[in-house]
Amino acid sequence: ELDPSLPTAQPSPQPLSNNADPTLMAAALALTVSALGRQAAASEVTPVQKVIQLMEGMLAKGKSEKHDEQVQFAAFKQFCDDTSVEKKRAIEEASGNIDMLKADIEKYTATAAKLTKEIADHDEDISVWTGDQKAATTVRDIEKADYDALHQDYSESVDAIQRAVAVLKKQSHDRKQASLVQVSSLTQLSLIPDSAKRAIDAFVQQSQSPEGLEVSAPEAYGYEFQSHGVIEMLEKLLDEFIEERTKLEKSEMNGKHAYDMLMQDLTAQIQQATQDREEKSEVKAKTLQAKADAEGDLKDTSDTRDADQHYLDDLTATCEQKASDFESRQQLRAEEIEAINKAIEIISSGAVKGNSETYLPAAFAQKGSALVGLRSA
Repeated sequence: ELDPSLPTAQPSPQPLSNNADPTLMAAALALTVSALGRQAAASEVTPVQKVIQLMEGMLAKGKSEKHDEQVQFAAFKQFCDDTSVEKKRAIEEASGNIDMLKADIEKYTATAAKLTKEIADHDEDISVWTGDQKAATTVRDIEKADYDALHQDYSESVDAIQRAVAVLKKQSHDRKQASLVQVSSLTQLSLIPDSAKRAIDAFVQQSQSPEGLEVSAPEAYGYEFQSHGVIEMLEKLLDEFIEERTKLEKSEMNGKHAYDMLMQDLTAQIQQATQDREEKSEVKAKTLQAKADAEGDLKDTSDTRDADQHYLDDLTATCEQKASDFESRQQLRAEEIEAINKAIEIISSGAVKGNSETYLPAAFAQKGSALVGLRSA
């Protein structure tokens, strides 16, 4: 509905007739002479002059009202034009804003969907890398346990062989029976080859023989030769075990370094992915909030535009109706003014004026009351 505080076209005085005939109007106005008969008889102004004066007054009033109506309608039309321009501008601007808001909403929706997928990818990466860390740690713990056990075996074997070699290098008469136990204990080590264990057992048995203390010179020479062979065998094993233990230590060091580097790399990737996920989650939250704000603005803007369009439609219909009514009234008033002008011209003509001045005064005296009744009828 139109704002009642805004200017509207006020009702104008209605025209005298919808179809004014100057001849009939002149005849009708002639009847008014009866009302002026007695006044005209006592005055120097003739009845015709009086009628002309009355018609001229009507003419002036009609022109004035026609002009006033034009001024009034001009103000109303200016209001219609200005308001229409303003509303059209507001509607066009709102339509542009609506298009931009829809584009923004579409962009926010796409951005939020993209961020959701990227966050899910980060979550999956973090889960996989965390699993890799656990798996690598499990493997590393197993490798470390195996290393510790094998390194201990090598260290124990190296120590036992060193003690056994020291015992064997003593002269036979300096060896004690208890010392041979160290040599014999080598057979209990898992790393000692079976062939070496048999050689050690044979040597220990010979050394423990009662005749071993009373052997002849050739036999003693054979015993010493056998002892020398065992020593060489054990020293060779000693060198192999030390070398294998060294390789094992290097392998452990490399394995630990590789594990540390892997854990460092996985930790860095997890930290970076976690940071990226947090940042994208924050951006996603802001994007969704911006989308919600845009949707609210879109609704408000659409409602305002629709209200402006409804107002403009009502205003256009009202202004067009008022303009049509104004044109009709202006046409009628123009016709009335033209009719009055012609009536004045007819009454002011020589024939009408002469006859009226000759016969009207007597008629006024004889038929005044009849004319009054006719006018009233």
